[in-house]
Amino acid sequence: MAGDRSRPGAMPAGMPLAARMRPRDLDEYVGQLDALGKGKPLRAMLDQGELRSLILWGPPGVGKTSLATVIAAHVDASWTELSAVTAGVKDVRRIIDEGRSRLDLRGRRTVLFVDEIHRFNKSQQDALLPGVEAGWVTLIGATTENPFFELNPPLLSRCQLVRLQPLTDDDLRMLIERAVADPDRGFGGRVTLSTDAGDHLVHVGDGDARAALTALEIAAAAAGVTRAGVDGPHADLDLDAVADAMQRFRYDKASDQHYDIVSAFIKSMRGSDPDAAVYWLLRMLEGGEDPRFVARRMVIFASEDVGLADRQALPLAVAAFDALDKVGLPEARYALVHAAIALAVAPKSNSVTRAIGAGLEAVRTYGNAPVPPHLRDAHYKGARALGHGAGYDYPHDHPSGFASDQRYLPDELDGTRLYEPSRHGHEAAVAERVTALREQARDRPTKQRPGDKPT
Repeated sequence: MAGDRSRPGAMPAGMPLAARMRPRDLDEYVGQLDALGKGKPLRAMLDQGELRSLILWGPPGVGKTSLATVIAAHVDASWTELSAVTAGVKDVRRIIDEGRSRLDLRGRRTVLFVDEIHRFNKSQQDALLPGVEAGWVTLIGATTENPFFELNPPLLSRCQLVRLQPLTDDDLRMLIERAVADPDRGFGGRVTLSTDAGDHLVHVGDGDARAALTALEIAAAAAGVTRAGVDGPHADLDLDAVADAMQRFRYDKASDQHYDIVSAFIKSMRGSDPDAAVYWLLRMLEGGEDPRFVARRMVIFASEDVGLADRQALPLAVAAFDALDKVGLPEARYALVHAAIALAVAPKSNSVTRAIGAGLEAVRTYGNAPVPPHLRDAHYKGARALGHGAGYDYPHDHPSGFASDQRYLPDELDGTRLYEPSRHGHEAAVAERVTALREQARDRPTKQRPGDKPT
């Protein structure tokens, strides 16, 4: 979920080529001259050793994470990162406290990088404000979404917005040539590309450095060059070799096939077929799919299609996502496949999905229903005089811990059933518990759900 390191550009050799070839300093950074060119405000700020909070906005593969890491290294700041998908307010506050201590005790600044910052909700974004405002951390948020729609105005106003554009063909060629030649992180000259082959990789990349380098890695692997360094076999890659290799692993994230494969993966897990789930998962990863996308789909699936039938499904899916953040590919394949198999063989229930549907219909129909007086906040002065909290029956005053006469829904919805448990897996026990509680609730007749047809 979070990590701290002083040289964020360092990458282990087992990482994919695109990760290994991330720039280590500003001089290695390719592209984005509108933001980083000589004389531009951001470049001038960095050349003066200054550091302010930034929001990096641009499509996938244009260098948002790479820019954040080289900025931290350029100003010699400590590096800490969070995933907006898995981090909570507690994590944000902890890192801000650590940044404050680091600044007070060592005089060292902290860069807090938040990938997919648009996924932070309002409370999570608000938790960033004190640390950013006081300078205890310098926030660098990366997003593919319009920050004016996705970020809170108070947070956005405290950050400099940097718009990143798709890389040019010349940018991609430079990155490909560097990966071919680099003796430590790339192929050390063991791959030779024809002009047509290089042009094809640029075309496949379409402004996305990650896509172009992943395509190069796939083509090299198909020719027997599977690791970094100067030692090992050599491969001459012409257009046919690159095109043939890419056809074998064709996976265009903008095409219908992308959605077909994602659909096949989800339906294989839903259909309790672990073999098919593993196949489609690895086909996505081998085709260059963002593993975070795959992990997100499994987190959603755990609640949408397994739910309370297996209480470990959601924690396992979240743990796989966390493992991906901590160890990266290729090692994270173990955690992702582990989770996919577990979700495929788990008992299934869509009761959570049905509860959401019924609940939203209730909200749309009775969205202005008043809160019953006994449930209203009675802690402030004068609340009791207004009748707030009057008649509230404290459940812990009962031996069973359940106040059977007390109602919690608005009067208009009293007795309405939004959650209907299945009888699959652990949810069978949940169903018995829910049935027993509802039977104890005296004088609470079951009403139709909003929108239901009369029976």
